[in-house]
Amino acid sequence: MDYRPIFFIVGILLVMLGVAMLIPAIVDAAAHNPDWPVFLASAFLTLFVGGTFILMNRSRFGFLGVRQAFVLTTMSWIVIAAFGALPFTFSNLELTYTDAFFEAMSGITTTGSTVVTGLDSAPPGILLWRSLLQWLGGIGIVVMAIAVLPMLRVGGMQLFHMESSDRSDKMMPRAAQVSTTIAAIYLLLTAACFAAYWAAGMSPFDAVAHSMTTIATGGFSTSDASLGHFQSSAVHWIAVCFMILGSLPFLLYFETVRGRATALWQDTQVRWFCGITILSFAAMVYWRWRDTDRPFYDTLRDCAFNVTSILTGTGYSTADYTTWGTFAVSAFFLFMFVGGCAGSTSCSIKIFRFQILFSVLRTQLLRLWQPHGVFVPYYNRKPIDESVTEAVMVFFFLFILTFGVLALALTVVGLDFVTSISGAATAIANVGPALGDTIGPGGTFTSLPDSAKWMLSAGMLLGRLELLTVLVLFTPGFWRA
Repeated sequence: MDYRPIFFIVGILLVMLGVAMLIPAIVDAAAHNPDWPVFLASAFLTLFVGGTFILMNRSRFGFLGVRQAFVLTTMSWIVIAAFGALPFTFSNLELTYTDAFFEAMSGITTTGSTVVTGLDSAPPGILLWRSLLQWLGGIGIVVMAIAVLPMLRVGGMQLFHMESSDRSDKMMPRAAQVSTTIAAIYLLLTAACFAAYWAAGMSPFDAVAHSMTTIATGGFSTSDASLGHFQSSAVHWIAVCFMILGSLPFLLYFETVRGRATALWQDTQVRWFCGITILSFAAMVYWRWRDTDRPFYDTLRDCAFNVTSILTGTGYSTADYTTWGTFAVSAFFLFMFVGGCAGSTSCSIKIFRFQILFSVLRTQLLRLWQPHGVFVPYYNRKPIDESVTEAVMVFFFLFILTFGVLALALTVVGLDFVTSISGAATAIANVGPALGDTIGPGGTFTSLPDSAKWMLSAGMLLGRLELLTVLVLFTPGFWRA
C-alpha cells in the first residue's frame, strides 16, 4: 500500500486544524488570558507537521484506493484527536496527556464526555476550542474529506458512507457539490442557532459556543451545569429544536431548498425519528408528572429537553435524570442506542437500521404465516438489497459484541457495574453523559483510571466510524490484499 496519498490528505487536515487553533489564541489574547501562547505554539506545531506531510507527499497526490480510504478515515480521526489534545495538555488546566486525548477524542467524535471541571471559570480559549472540536467533528471534517477525495478519483459518497453511514444513492452528481452544499447548510444552521440563543439572552460568547455544539449534537457546554446553568425556558426550547434539526439528513435539507418542500416529511426515516421522539416525550412526561408536584409546563420542558438530548446523542442536561426513578433510568439507557437519522451529525445505531431490521422481521413473519407467498423487505418504498440487509445485521452483531467486550474490560480495571455498562454504552453510542453518580449527568469522567479513559477513547472512535471502518484494519486479509 502506498501511504503517501494518505499522509498528503492528513497533512491538509492538520493544516486546517492548525488554522482553527489560531481562533482561540486570538480570543485568549483579547481576553488577556495567559493561555494564548499555548494555542499559538500548538498551532505552529500542527501547521509544521501538516505542512511537512503535504510537502513530502505532494508528488504522490493521485489515485486513492479503497484500502487506502479505510486507512485514511481511521488515521485522520486519530491524528486530529492527538494534535487537538495539545492545547488541553499545556494549558492552565494542567491535564495529563491521557485526559487531554480523552477530551479531544470526545470532542472530535461529538461524544460530549468530559474530564474538565470548573468550566464556569475556565479560560475562554479552552471553552471555544472544545466547541470548535465538536463543530469540526460533527460534519466539518467529513466535508473536508469529501472535498479532497474527488481529486483522488474516489467517489466522495463512499468515504462519507464509511464515516456516517449515509444513504448510498447519490442525490448530486459530484462529491465536491455534496461537500459544498453540506457546508453551506451546516453554517446556516449554526448561524441561525447562534442568533436564536443570543436573542434568548445568552451572551455572544456562550451563544457561539453552544450553537456549534448543538448543531453538531455534541453537548460540550461552557458551564459544569450544562444548559441547566441558563434558567431560561426559551434557551431550552431553542436547544430542543436545533438538536432535532442537527439529527435530520442534511441532504434532504438541500432537496427542500431546491423546491421539494415535502422532501423531509416524505422520508420514512424522518417520520420514524419524529414518532419515536414524540412517544418518548409522552412516556417520560407521564412518568414524571404523576410523581411530582412541579407545574406541568416545567415537567414538559425538562422531559422534552433531556429526552431529545440523549436520543440525538447530544448529551446536554438540565437535570439529573438518574434521580427520576427506575423507569426513567432504564428508558434513558435505551435512548442512548437510538440516535438520529443517517446523514446527520448524530451517532449511535441510527433510525434507518431499526427500520431495515423491522422490515426484515416483518417479512420473515409473513413468510412463516404464508410459506408460498412472495414478500420483499422495503425501505423508503424501495426493495432492500440483500447486501444491505447483511451489512445491517453484521453491524448490530458487532455493536452488541463491542459493547459487551468494552463493558467487561471496564470492570476488569475496577469500575462498578453501572459505570462500566453505561460508560461502554455512552462511548460506543457517542452520547456523552452516562448513568450513576460518577459519570452521570451530574458527574465527569475525571476520576476514572487512565486505562479506562483509553478504552473509552477507543470506544468513541469505533462508534463514530461505524465499527467496521476501524475493525477491518485488524483483519490480516486487509493488509495482504
